Amino acid sequence: MNLEGTEDSASRFAAYVGELTSVIGHADRARPLRDYCAGLVVTEGRRSVEPIAAVTAPNEAPVQHQRLLHFVAEAPWSDEPVLAKVRELVVPAIERHGPIEAWIIDDTSFPKCGSKSVGVQHQYCGQLGKQANCQVVVTLSMANHHASLPIAYRLYLPEEWAKDAARRKKARVPNTITFKTKPEIALEQIRKAYAAGVPRGAVLMRVTAPTPRCAPASVLWGSNTRQRSCRRSKCVKCPIVVRCRRV
Repeated sequence: MNLEGTEDSASRFAAYVGELTSVIGHADRARPLRDYCAGLVVTEGRRSVEPIAAVTAPNEAPVQHQRLLHFVAEAPWSDEPVLAKVRELVVPAIERHGPIEAWIIDDTSFPKCGSKSVGVQHQYCGQLGKQANCQVVVTLSMANHHASLPIAYRLYLPEEWAKDAARRKKARVPNTITFKTKPEIALEQIRKAYAAGVPRGAVLMRVTAPTPRCAPASVLWGSNTRQRSCRRSKCVKCPIVVRCRRV
């Protein structure tokens, strides 16, 4: 066993998590962040708080479960500084294998039971390849042939959710969050990335079609004609060329 390599990996992991801690505020968040990140790496199967607590603190699993549950559920910091810090730390390692070649716009779905989780609705679920109860997240990633890195996440809040005041209040959805189509979310992510000076690449829209033929754009990206039309041409709002890639 390469103990030297193991120790080096552990020290690099600790340094990485330490950098993330610097952007989430109070020092008392350092341990739960470290344990949560470690749990995501070493836990097999379902990576929820309960199995992570059992793996990271087996002798005090109930206490650890409550500690991590509070850390995850009560997260007053913004994810944008965290993602920016991740980008700062990871992009140089990716670029050692070549320049950034592409920005990839995607929607990622998470099947869900029930209807209480924020944004859950019966909608197209790419993971299942059919309409189902799920959450959908619009993401922007940067990539070259060596690796890819997500640099922006935004939960898609269906219009039905956005207009339901009681549901929003119960789920503690901030008043500043309003309904936006998936293309609007994606373009906002792109503009912020441009403003932040993120290394640029050709922008690809990854469309997961439910059949071998191309699905109507409205299946995944709504019925915003102006936004859909800019997928294969220069967008009137941003200096990029967007290509449709089906998988």
